Amino acid sequence: MAKFKIVLSDPETGTSQIVELEGSRAVPLVGRHLGEIIDGTALGLGGHKLKITGGSDKDGFPMRPDIQGGVKTRVILSKGVGIHPTVEGQRRRKTLRGRVITEEILQVNMKIVEKPKQTKKSRSTKTKPKKGTAEKPEEAGAQTNPSQDVTETAVTDASEETGETRPPSAEK
Repeated sequence: MAKFKIVLSDPETGTSQIVELEGSRAVPLVGRHLGEIIDGTALGLGGHKLKITGGSDKDGFPMRPDIQGGVKTRVILSKGVGIHPTVEGQRRRKTLRGRVITEEILQVNMKIVEKPKQTKKSRSTKTKPKKGTAEKPEEAGAQTNPSQDVTETAVTDASEETGETRPPSAEK
């Protein structure tokens, strides 16, 4: 049976968490590819969309998206995942895994692409002013700058074809 350590990253907060899947919970990931977007219900995150970004096998060999299948193979690399060249133009033969998740994969890296939409309730959070205190216009959210009011109340131009707007004429 497959056993995975899922490293789940949240790009918005910059945090990550580890989720371990075994047995029947791990089966939906077998056969998936790097870069594939999956539903988060397999990890217990209903409504989330997750993207598979990488991983490594039980021996520590990283997965690479340009190698077909889930096999372990030796390839010549000059840049990218699995190589850190010391001089420019250096090429080395490295052992890597393919892009398909198999039962030999131990760690799978994922990131959250889409979170569930939260419904907003129409409850107001306004507090009532204390008795005997007058509410100031700044506290009530009123605008005190008259130049802002003028720009917000723009009227449409006489030529309806262009659809341009202009500020109202200032009366003296």
